[in-house]
Amino acid sequence: MEETGEKIIKINIEEEMKTAYIDYSMSVIVARALPDVRDGLKPVHRRILYDMSNELNLYSDKPYRKSARIVGDVLGKFHPHGDLSVYDAMVRMAQEWSLRYRLVDGQGNFGSVDGDSPAAMRYTEARMMKITDEVMADIDKNTVDFRPNFDETILEPTVLPTKVPLLLVNGTSGIAVGMATNMPPHNLSEVVDACCAYIDNPEIETSELLRYVKAPDFPTGGIVYGYEGVREAYETGRGRVIMRSKTEIEHTSTGRECIIVTEIPYMVNKAEMIKKIADLINEKKLEGIAYINDESDRSGMRIVIILKTDAVASVVLNNLYKYTPLQTSFPVNNIALVDGRPMLLTLRDMIKYFVRHRHDVVVRRAKYDLEQAEKRAHILEGLLIAVDNIDEVIRIIRAAKTPDEAKIGLIERFSLSEVQAAAIIDMRLRALTGLERDKLKAEYDELCKWIEYLKEVLVNTELQMKIIKDEMIELREKYGDERRTELVMSAEEFNPEDFYADEEMVITISHMGYIKRTPLTEYRTQNRGGVGMKGSATRDEDFIEHIYVTTMHNTMLFFTEKGRCYWLKVYAIPEGSRSSKGRALQNVIQIEPDDKIRAYINVRRLDDKEYVDNNYIIMCTKAGIVKKTRLEAYSRPRQNGVNAITIKDGDELIEAKLTTGNSEVLIAAKDGKAIRFNEQAVRPIGRTGAGVKGITIEDGDEVIGMVCVEPDTKEDILVVSENGYGKRTDLDDYRITNRGGKGVKTLQITEKTGKLIAIKSVTDANDLMIINRSGLTIRIPVGDIRLSGRATQGVKVINLRDGDSIASVIPVPKSDEEEPAGETGTTEEQAGTGESVSVDNASQDGSVSTQDNA
Repeated sequence: MEETGEKIIKINIEEEMKTAYIDYSMSVIVARALPDVRDGLKPVHRRILYDMSNELNLYSDKPYRKSARIVGDVLGKFHPHGDLSVYDAMVRMAQEWSLRYRLVDGQGNFGSVDGDSPAAMRYTEARMMKITDEVMADIDKNTVDFRPNFDETILEPTVLPTKVPLLLVNGTSGIAVGMATNMPPHNLSEVVDACCAYIDNPEIETSELLRYVKAPDFPTGGIVYGYEGVREAYETGRGRVIMRSKTEIEHTSTGRECIIVTEIPYMVNKAEMIKKIADLINEKKLEGIAYINDESDRSGMRIVIILKTDAVASVVLNNLYKYTPLQTSFPVNNIALVDGRPMLLTLRDMIKYFVRHRHDVVVRRAKYDLEQAEKRAHILEGLLIAVDNIDEVIRIIRAAKTPDEAKIGLIERFSLSEVQAAAIIDMRLRALTGLERDKLKAEYDELCKWIEYLKEVLVNTELQMKIIKDEMIELREKYGDERRTELVMSAEEFNPEDFYADEEMVITISHMGYIKRTPLTEYRTQNRGGVGMKGSATRDEDFIEHIYVTTMHNTMLFFTEKGRCYWLKVYAIPEGSRSSKGRALQNVIQIEPDDKIRAYINVRRLDDKEYVDNNYIIMCTKAGIVKKTRLEAYSRPRQNGVNAITIKDGDELIEAKLTTGNSEVLIAAKDGKAIRFNEQAVRPIGRTGAGVKGITIEDGDEVIGMVCVEPDTKEDILVVSENGYGKRTDLDDYRITNRGGKGVKTLQITEKTGKLIAIKSVTDANDLMIINRSGLTIRIPVGDIRLSGRATQGVKVINLRDGDSIASVIPVPKSDEEEPAGETGTTEEQAGTGESVSVDNASQDGSVSTQDNA
């Protein structure tokens, strides 16, 4: 080796392989597979368009040229790769099913949506589309950088000065090394609107841009099914867009149903799709299809799928979507080159970088135009001097022996530049006429105005952005069109509220837990003294315990004794007529079998931030624990409910109330003590907290109820003992104390009265439903119970049989039915279950309203 003069350099094969592969990777990434974020083109497409425009002059108004000539020119000057790679790229730019806005106007066979190959390049011809003129506009005005081609004989552009945001409107796909790109096409009008919105507000968020760019717009039309994938793709750069064929259901002349496919998903081969469907039919994997036929022609696509007589079209169609390319997905992966480096881009990023590129182009174009205008103005100044002094100019030229000597003479005499002097010498004699002189003067004046404008453009960023915006709006007016792809929400994305008008409803809940909703219009308003209307067909021992007037979009909250909270939209409550029983709550809410609902709260829209932040839920347990939580903590419904309060062993939730934050809270215990405090004494805590002590009770005692009274209400406090004694007391008789105390006497508990069974807030507009342990239900007007002091024993409310006692007491709205004369109490069978609703007093919030005749 040494004799030949060669020298061997030892290298590490591992390092060499690594370096060589990295170099190869970067070459593929930067110079082949990925588009530039500015013009949205890969090098091969950019070179084809540049060669067609600036080398072969194949603009949209010029004659077609053989494709072979174009391909050969691109290969010889810019793209030293296989001729097929160039021809395939050019063919794709001419296919209306491949690009949303075609860039090449092809003449001849350029393939088909069935996957047919295009004719050989020697048979086809091409030129640029009209929109491509906008892509190449101003390329000769130093708007973009140029670099030497592969053999450094001529220059090629590093990017095109496109007015069209090609990356978004046409999309792209490519596989590099270690990364790939797949961008869907979009509608030009929508993209232009989004770009204008970004120009107006550069701080605009992607979520706001979605108002302009609705979804991808594919050249083959079809349907984008579901929006979450689209939103994810726009906001993160990656997502999965579901595409569906556009179909219609028709009937044949014999009356059989058939599915007509008029548009198919983007990049799906129609012939292969039909073959796939036929194969599945033959393999018995698709049932219900008699045969399939392709009736597509020049007027459009039409694939006819005729069904068997017993087939259900919707079922067959869903199976077609599931098993065939009638539904397919487009995996969005927005990777493009930004300053020569691959980056994952959101919708906002792509618009931002395009607008930045246009800004650069507009500034560079203004500089070039200013430079050219100043050069021309300089020459015109010289010509005007010559015309004004023509006799002397002619004398100097005639006296000179050579043109150079004439130039020097003119320069010395009139203080001209060499360029001006040369222009005067080259001036034609016709420029001496008066008309030509006026033309020179007019041109010079116009140029001066143009120069002033260009100088203003170069220093005024707002003006630059206005130019970009105006040019884009002009582009939209010229080339914008309607969307081809329809956007359809998927089933899980539908908002059920969209299907229900926000009408007023009456919700009734019976004592035994039957619930229903009825339109308020079913309850006609009655005059005072009316006999009411027949209400729910409840069982003999059941009655309407709660009634709410609400609207379809409101929400009901249900609190159970285990401290769970469940949600139910009003529209999800089973509808029933005024006389129907309703449905058992256990069949409507997924409540545990050993749990029981203890409180119902009707709330307005949970998406109203001001409402949920300024209302509270106060809960009370049997052990005297109270807890206050903002309604906001319950504004995110979950199907299986959530923990509203942590309940200790042996304890249970007995009451929950909706408050505004200023209520007076009264808690009563079985042994006859009650405590009153302002709810502001209870600090709001989170949903999982256990609460604080509301009242201190002795061993063996327990809390039997909680009342929350809003200020300025005319409600009295009613207490009833298990042996039938009760009384009404004015709220002010209960002094306000600190939370957690033992309370004050609310009823003189004796062996005769028995333990306290209930505490309720009532008005004269209420009746009392009293349920005995024997199952007897009795109804009496609250007005029959007189007001008395806090520490008294009260009066006998009802007479009980031996061994019987009161199980529960529920205040219900007053009955409008006439009672039999002389009777102070009636059984439920006598009172009936009439219901009437007063629209004037309709309550939208709170736990119990006053419009029911239970």
